[in-house]
Amino acid sequence: MLAMLDSEVAPATTLKPRMHTSPINMSTTSVTSFTVDTGIYEGQKPGTSGLRKAVKIFQQEHYTENFVQAILQALGDQLSGCTLVVGGDGRFYGKEAVNKIIRIAAANGVRKLIIGQNGILSTPAVSTIIRKYKTQGGIVLTASHNPGGPDADFGIKFNCDNGGPAPDNITNKIYEITKTLESYKIIPDISVDIDKIQNISIKVDGKPFTIDIIDSVKDYLELMKEIFDFASIKKLLHGSADKPAFKVLIDSMNGVTGPYVKRIFSTELGVDDTSLVNITPLEDFGGLHPDPNLTYAKDLVNAIKQGPYDFGAAFDGDGDRNMILGKKAFFVTPSDSLAVLAANLKLIPYFQKTGIKGFARSMPTAAAIDRVAAKYGVQFFEVPTGWKYFGNLMDAKDLSLCGEESFGTGSDHIREKDGIWACLAWLNVIAGLGKSVEDILLDHWKIYGRNFFTRYDYENCNAVSADKMIQYIEISIQKPAFIGKKLQYEGKEYVVKRADNYSYTDPVDGSKTAKQGLRILFEDGSRIIFRLSGTGSSGATIRMYIDSYENDPATFVKDAQLVLKPLINIALEISELHQHIGRDAPTVIT
Repeated sequence: MLAMLDSEVAPATTLKPRMHTSPINMSTTSVTSFTVDTGIYEGQKPGTSGLRKAVKIFQQEHYTENFVQAILQALGDQLSGCTLVVGGDGRFYGKEAVNKIIRIAAANGVRKLIIGQNGILSTPAVSTIIRKYKTQGGIVLTASHNPGGPDADFGIKFNCDNGGPAPDNITNKIYEITKTLESYKIIPDISVDIDKIQNISIKVDGKPFTIDIIDSVKDYLELMKEIFDFASIKKLLHGSADKPAFKVLIDSMNGVTGPYVKRIFSTELGVDDTSLVNITPLEDFGGLHPDPNLTYAKDLVNAIKQGPYDFGAAFDGDGDRNMILGKKAFFVTPSDSLAVLAANLKLIPYFQKTGIKGFARSMPTAAAIDRVAAKYGVQFFEVPTGWKYFGNLMDAKDLSLCGEESFGTGSDHIREKDGIWACLAWLNVIAGLGKSVEDILLDHWKIYGRNFFTRYDYENCNAVSADKMIQYIEISIQKPAFIGKKLQYEGKEYVVKRADNYSYTDPVDGSKTAKQGLRILFEDGSRIIFRLSGTGSSGATIRMYIDSYENDPATFVKDAQLVLKPLINIALEISELHQHIGRDAPTVIT
């Protein structure tokens, strides 16, 4: 077979034999699968969270079909008679992809598909449903926080039977299949109305096949009501005779969380609809970049800064990321959010029942939660970026709460990060403590000190130049003389304690993951980290992370960028970033 680049079109294929010239009505009792000869597309390698490419690449003839066939073949003996969950964030091309998955899954011996109404399922909801109904996994149609629309991005990822993203051994298997795939199986003319909740059963090649179109929100809502004290949260939001209502503003950024926010915050908690914005999922996210940070969620930031709100939250396109704000847009960094929840986890009913097994964070995330774990004697883990690394620890019952600095927070209730869960967790803690967001943080810092943290993202860089920069840094920090070196900027001095390319050995299964980011660790606990991100669909994204610990209360209310300025400039000098990629400023600062 001819190997092709992403931009090339597959050769014409033959469908054999083709018996139907019009869509099959689903009342038909029996249909027959066909085989389509195809060509090989290069570059179908799943990244940190599946395969992400421009929509136009997925729209190429057979491109999507090839990748879906590879996912199914990777299931091996599990494929025949299995049940899979299918849904996505509502972005452009999603419904078309759902229908392709139905046709291919039916032809490959899948017994049942559970599909969210309108093709909508948040990533946390997919994990919830996989776990609740004990399916063999799920196909999630999302490019997460990447922009949507015909000229933007699409993505497909596979979640395993534990509800979490496929581990490296599975994604590698999928990739290997894509490199040799010569055909895929399909029933070309099945037509299903995925906008209607219904159950459809037919026979495919003489075997039963069921499509269950479900309420996208119901199972997830039921789980949230089991975890949190909805009565206390509702009382907080509505106030009482001696306490004013706690005003919130929730922004779904026109992503998948809209129906969930509507049902949870409006129907269940009684929040006025005027406090819920951008809650209609749109194929192009209404032109928004659905990434909940201070840059892309600036409308929410400004509204809270100028308005009467006590609390704000925003979620990304597929609902697994979150941003938390206090009154006057007091920003809670993801690292601090994770640490505060860890310190107050016992206020949440779910953890009163399950106990607290352990805490974890991704390597680039600031070390604030480390100090909470030490204080309470809870086991702690540092893992590479990617939620799949938390899954093994949770399945081994070693982990209760975890998070990433990229606005991801979650617990062992599912195997994905969960934006709405994080928002409800904060409201449960606020209701329990009776304090404002800012006061909770100030009190936390008085006990633990503050980890000042920032991340600089340089998006859509030339990939070759980005690789050369990373290589240059690695060569520089591996020189023996670099250890013990004193680095200075404007009178502030840092002494290098350790420098490496981070690697991880999974304590559960012993698997090893190497080259996960360049680390420069200083004697005072400060850190500089460089990584190439795997979540973009084009070019390269360079991420630079700066983390500095302070225990002087006089510093706690200072602006993080000012406190971190010396380390930021040292990092720019070490990397020679401007010389390598020609950028004077990052695309996003968080």
